[in-house]
Amino acid sequence: MEAAQKSKNPVPAVLLQPSKWLPLYEDFVTKNASSIGQVESALRSLTYIIPGRYRDSEIPSECVHSGVQLLSLYHDSLISKVISNLPPTIRRPTPNPHTRYTKYWSSESSLYQKVALTLQTVQYTELLWEMIARRRGDKVRWRVVVLVEFVKAICRLFLLRLTNSRPLVSPPLPEREVDPRSQEEDGGDWNGMESPVSERSSDLNWTMPRTGLSLPSLPDVNDVSNYLISKVLTADDIKPPKALLHRVTGQGQLAEILHILRPVVYALALQRWSGDKRSWRPWLIGFGMEYGCRQLAKADLRERVTGGLRGLTGLEREELKKRGWSMGWWLMRGAFYENITKSTLKGFTGKMKGKPLLDLVGSIIEDYEYLWDNYYFSTATL
Repeated sequence: MEAAQKSKNPVPAVLLQPSKWLPLYEDFVTKNASSIGQVESALRSLTYIIPGRYRDSEIPSECVHSGVQLLSLYHDSLISKVISNLPPTIRRPTPNPHTRYTKYWSSESSLYQKVALTLQTVQYTELLWEMIARRRGDKVRWRVVVLVEFVKAICRLFLLRLTNSRPLVSPPLPEREVDPRSQEEDGGDWNGMESPVSERSSDLNWTMPRTGLSLPSLPDVNDVSNYLISKVLTADDIKPPKALLHRVTGQGQLAEILHILRPVVYALALQRWSGDKRSWRPWLIGFGMEYGCRQLAKADLRERVTGGLRGLTGLEREELKKRGWSMGWWLMRGAFYENITKSTLKGFTGKMKGKPLLDLVGSIIEDYEYLWDNYYFSTATL
């Protein structure tokens, strides 16, 4: 009887062969990239709401968040491999400067890719390590914080050396690419412009018999200007990838090295004065180093680059803008947060209570205050 029941409900063969699970999963991810991306975004959004709401949920929530980030990193590599293996007849969207630059160095140097992957992994799990260490006491927590910052600094110094003294970009790995086949399935034509439903037919494209390449249909009369603008090449489009960032020398190189070492120095200062959270000394050291590095780097670019700051490439301007915005997080760190921002936020959230929608925003801010009060990496940007 038992043998008959087993024969009626056989176990799927794939479950008996774990070695086949990974290829099946990879195939599923590459065929459903857009859906996978939506699921990842939903899980990230969920983990942004949970922290601080339940005191015992911080580690499970951060485990989920770190896991999703690491899984996204793995999915990025899978999709990148699939796109790189597509036949040349499939037209790909033009990559942005960051993707061109990081993809060049990742393919040029296997060591760059390994170091950048290590750096990304540490960044995605740093808050989780701090949460675990905090359970063993404040001294252990600060040792772990300093160790993590030291490991990240070593990785960044390696990247600076591997790129021949070019400034670091964030993130150091290429971001997820869009599969051109999914764009075609969604009804977009070869240059990314949306076509009317009546024109989304492969019959409007003519395939050249010798090369196998297809010529797209002419754009709508009303879209001619947008079509022509999309074909204009900028100076960055024709530059080789490694020329998208100027090499730094002299004071520019010193500024970049100090920028890399700033988190280590700041963490050591916080560890030294950990008994007094309101002390301004760690904050002044950290903020002073970051602001000084930024001004030193800008002065070096004005002197070396033709045209000064106006002569910067698009990628350099983007990176400078990112670093400028990240300085705003100093309002949420150390003594500035304890002495000024914290009381301001409490008064701000107090005024929101009892008001529709604003009460929800205020409760979320109050939940995050728990992280800002207790964890160093909750406001880390480097």
